[in-house]
Amino acid sequence: MSISIRPGRPEDHPALLEIWLHAVRATHDFLTEPEIQAMLPLLRDQYLASVELWVAAGPDGVPEGFIGLDGSKVEMLFVDPDRHGRGTGRALLAHAAALKGNLTLDVNEQNPGAVAFYRRCGFHEIGRSPLDGQGQPFPLVHMTSAPG
Repeated sequence: MSISIRPGRPEDHPALLEIWLHAVRATHDFLTEPEIQAMLPLLRDQYLASVELWVAAGPDGVPEGFIGLDGSKVEMLFVDPDRHGRGTGRALLAHAAALKGNLTLDVNEQNPGAVAFYRRCGFHEIGRSPLDGQGQPFPLVHMTSAPG
């Protein structure tokens, strides 16, 4: 399957919000629907515009996933659950690493699939936090791709 990666554009945001919503519902079972709905406007109104955004699209040009970077930190990586296991997430991480070198990220400890995915992609743990970036009780695992 052919995946192309291109810079994100504001007109991508509605499709990316749908990907985020489907991905979070499929992988973040520790979140309630009201918590997910509360995060949606933050993503829409603040987060997507505040990162260096890259979009993975299939041969038809339709977005399948996206990555948001702040320097060499991966702030977000989401892939349409229907496309999980097809290399989209790996392609986005490889693209980011080609641009930025060694990467860092925070991943929800309560999302073991994501923790395992990042480990398979060569990341290792460098720390933990009991709260997420919004001060909520969702523990984070801090990871890096730098040799350690």
